[in-house]
Amino acid sequence: MFKIGDLVVHPMHGAGVIDNIVQERVAGTIQEYYEFRMCMGGLLLKIPVANSQVIGVRSIISPAEAETLLSAIPELTVEVNSNWNKRYQENLLRIKSGDLYEVARVIKSLMHRESRRGLSTGERKMLHNAKQILISEIVLTEHAEYGEVEARVDQAMMQLPVC
Repeated sequence: MFKIGDLVVHPMHGAGVIDNIVQERVAGTIQEYYEFRMCMGGLLLKIPVANSQVIGVRSIISPAEAETLLSAIPELTVEVNSNWNKRYQENLLRIKSGDLYEVARVIKSLMHRESRRGLSTGERKMLHNAKQILISEIVLTEHAEYGEVEARVDQAMMQLPVC
């Protein structure tokens, strides 16, 4: 169980902080919720405490893990599926997994596709969301500026190899 002030990650929204733990009556039963505030954009979510593990809410990575991830990005290989619908579904599953390496694969494949062919509106939005998830966690763990982390991520993503 998390406590107020913990830095956590929601797999579909990125990193933030537990602002509060509240009890609310829903459908006649009282349930506890984490009030999760994203540091980027200030989005406030209420996450059921009982379902937080199923959803994939986890603590943020350490600064050492962030550096290991950033240094591993150039070596990540990504598959380039030509079928838009299949590619979109695979990328969505990777993001939902909450695994930052899988999120990085999505970003890398979409950035390389964008540089060669361009992206559809849906994939452009997915790229933006995936970058937000990755960058928000590194910003919090390293106490860094968003623009600085974004530049480091972009530089790492555009390095080869790509399959």
